Amino acid sequence: MASGLAASGFFLSFNNGPIYQTRRSFASSSRLTSSPAGMCCLKLGRLPYKGIKHNKFSQKKENKIIQAVAISVSPSALENADHRKQLADLYGFTKIGEPLPDNITMKDVIETLPKKVFEIDDMKAWRSVATTITSYALGLFMIAKAPWYLLPLAWAWTGTAITGFFVIGHDCAHKSFSRNKLVEDIVGTLAFMPLIYPYEPWRIKHDRHHAKTNMLTGDTAWHPPYKNEFQSSTPLRKAMIFGYGPLRTFMSIGHWLIWHFNLEKFRPSEIKRVKISLACVFAFMAIGWPLIVYYTGIWGWIKFWLMPWLGYHFWMSTFTMVHHTAPHIPFKAPKEWNAAQAQLNGTVHCDYPR
Repeated sequence: MASGLAASGFFLSFNNGPIYQTRRSFASSSRLTSSPAGMCCLKLGRLPYKGIKHNKFSQKKENKIIQAVAISVSPSALENADHRKQLADLYGFTKIGEPLPDNITMKDVIETLPKKVFEIDDMKAWRSVATTITSYALGLFMIAKAPWYLLPLAWAWTGTAITGFFVIGHDCAHKSFSRNKLVEDIVGTLAFMPLIYPYEPWRIKHDRHHAKTNMLTGDTAWHPPYKNEFQSSTPLRKAMIFGYGPLRTFMSIGHWLIWHFNLEKFRPSEIKRVKISLACVFAFMAIGWPLIVYYTGIWGWIKFWLMPWLGYHFWMSTFTMVHHTAPHIPFKAPKEWNAAQAQLNGTVHCDYPR
């Protein structure tokens, strides 16, 4: 999802392979808008994406929780526009595009994109930094001054503001923030520090996610378990899998702990950079947290850091859920997996309100 590039569309691409059991939950109260052919655009607000014509859409079922199991759909059925429309209506989207032909590669897709989308805009990049810092500072001021009954609103604002730090670090990791790669590494590391996210481990895992999007066992993001894996799991593991949908908005915390602090998950050539990132995060914890407690007490640490951090993880989990998981998006075994189809067919374009 670098600078909106990977948010390319909602396509269908099922085969007659094995059925992978998933259990997804998401609120269906968002509005949806259709964009150019082959895309489905999930819209969480009223402002249209610049340069794209949208059609308004109102869902019939508001504030419901949808739970679904991913199933295989015959590729020939997807050639039928009426069938795709029925599936779109069933799942709550305005449009599901035609399946991507097997002979299309990622290189073919990239070559169709205008040069403008690859250009680095320094002013826009640093303006995003200024906007995020200003919004974060305003959030901290609101928390300091707000009466207790307005604290949830202040936490929501501040949690959303510090999500901007993640977006900045994300673009640095994708080399789309600056022409100077050292600047990107420094800015990315600093942006991730308040989130207690080690930049380099996240960048490495995120690159693998893009390289193996929606590949079973290969993708570093969420993927459904095999049926035999589920059946052989411990009761606690089964409970986590079944509870994953309703708890999805905070499951990125578990992913953060499991994937980013274990040196055994990285190649020997990556260890040095990983250790530097970990040292930066631990330094923030060792210096920043005691200072917060010293000046504001334990309750101040909860108010000023923990609650906004949980708000950030709400967004982090939501991004993950919205961008690559839906009832009709397939997760394929390595032998069946195709890079272009996985990137396009398995990606949702989502417009958030300004």
